[in-house]
Amino acid sequence: MSGVYYCYPQGRHKALTMSYDDGRRADERLVGLFNKHGIKGSFHLNSGLLGEGDRIRAEEVAALYRGHEVSAHTRSHPTMARCPQEYIVEEIMEDRKVLEGLIRQPARGMSYPNGSYTSEIKGLLPHLGIEYARTVQTTGGFALPEDWLEWQATCHHNRDLLAHGETFIGLHKRQYLYLMYVWGHSYEFDNDNNWELMERFCAMAGGRDDVWYVTNLELVHYMKACRGLIFSAARDFVCNPGAAAVWLEVDGIVIEVPGGQTVDLG
Repeated sequence: MSGVYYCYPQGRHKALTMSYDDGRRADERLVGLFNKHGIKGSFHLNSGLLGEGDRIRAEEVAALYRGHEVSAHTRSHPTMARCPQEYIVEEIMEDRKVLEGLIRQPARGMSYPNGSYTSEIKGLLPHLGIEYARTVQTTGGFALPEDWLEWQATCHHNRDLLAHGETFIGLHKRQYLYLMYVWGHSYEFDNDNNWELMERFCAMAGGRDDVWYVTNLELVHYMKACRGLIFSAARDFVCNPGAAAVWLEVDGIVIEVPGGQTVDLG
């Protein structure tokens, strides 16, 4: 046996995820676009601001974002690097409590409000039940992050989105796991009068058999499940102690490893 590689579900090697902040009314149009093209998004909401101005109301959250991820963005959007730890804890935990009460799902991720964080804040997040946190920095690339708590996207949608999308679609080397990650604010499309940009991107990148459309948190959980596999020393079998199925590519053959099972790798 030579190569054993982690795959995305069904043996795919490309994934697309979208990340949008603040829960403004334009999310309705954006969610509609995503749903039309089979794309999934993570929407980072400030629970203390729901219903203010043009923000989505609390009673709308569960229905609007069904099929997507509702994630934390702190209760009131403070610049956290300037805040005492006690305030940060309250902002994140109260945000989680309210959002989880609305969607009846754990809110285990977040994006940093105003892109503000420190190493101390990063160290605090796991103790608050946060498994990933997105920054506002971007890489222009398609690699998985080295640090889930300092997750940099591929691009903001106003930074060469279509060019990045074309590159992503053309990626074909199966020895890599590729991820395209787009972030922004839906109200920017109204401000910039460029909804056509996202419409073109969704039409181009959505509905493809070779792409896994995934929320931020689903991707984190899947990659953790991959790392949780237990291989024999000879790599001739693997045990999956978790509940979720994981896919491998073994000498060019895609193999599903169901949750709770041991699978012969040949």
